[in-house]
Amino acid sequence: MYSFKFISFLLAVCILSACAEKEPADKDATPSMSKTDETSSDVAELWEFHDVIYQIWHEAWPEKDTQKLKELIPDIEKGFTKLSAAELPGILRDKREDWSSGIKSMADIIAGYKDAAAAGQKEALLKAAEELHTQFEYLVRLIRPVMKEIDRFHQELYMLYHYYMPEYDLQKISDSAAELLKRVEAVNNATLPAKLADKQADFDSARKALTEALQELQQLLETNPAKETVDQAIEKVHDKYQSLIAVFE
Repeated sequence: MYSFKFISFLLAVCILSACAEKEPADKDATPSMSKTDETSSDVAELWEFHDVIYQIWHEAWPEKDTQKLKELIPDIEKGFTKLSAAELPGILRDKREDWSSGIKSMADIIAGYKDAAAAGQKEALLKAAEELHTQFEYLVRLIRPVMKEIDRFHQELYMLYHYYMPEYDLQKISDSAAELLKRVEAVNNATLPAKLADKQADFDSARKALTEALQELQQLLETNPAKETVDQAIEKVHDKYQSLIAVFE
């Protein structure tokens, strides 16, 4: 008869073998890493920096604990070093100038924070801590999609505008236009958050214009269009998307 330890060993081997051979459940549903990186509006370094921002704003600042604010300086420097070196994904290319400006402003705020800490200036340090939190929130708003439906639409539009159109791959352009019509339907059915209720009329007008531009593109692609005409139709879709985004700015 086999010993209990031997049977346990065999079970462990079987379990490890099964885990090693198991394929990821969503392997087929996951896009290539390069595409995922480019079409995701996520900046991991910003969310990592939130750890120290949280301690500043929700722990030290409410208690006016300037000693803790001073002790957090190494973590601030470490987090900001990574954040300032972060590269925005391709889908945020239109945000890069504002992002760089925001990072520079944050660097100035951190310098003032450190100066106030070194000089023992309590009120100046508290003010700098508040400014650092405000600047962090600005960077979050800069890259965070207004609505998940708009973000999904933009992910597909990014590929159409920056890849399929320049390559002039008509099949991919047609497939993308069809996909965008599906995604704009989700935008049309989306409900604005209550805090944006005053933008409802402009939002409705902008998404209607975007939908019409997409319908025109799809109708055009059903003919035998010239490249210049297709490019102009895609440019119009892109312009109408930017007008939609401008509603929230």
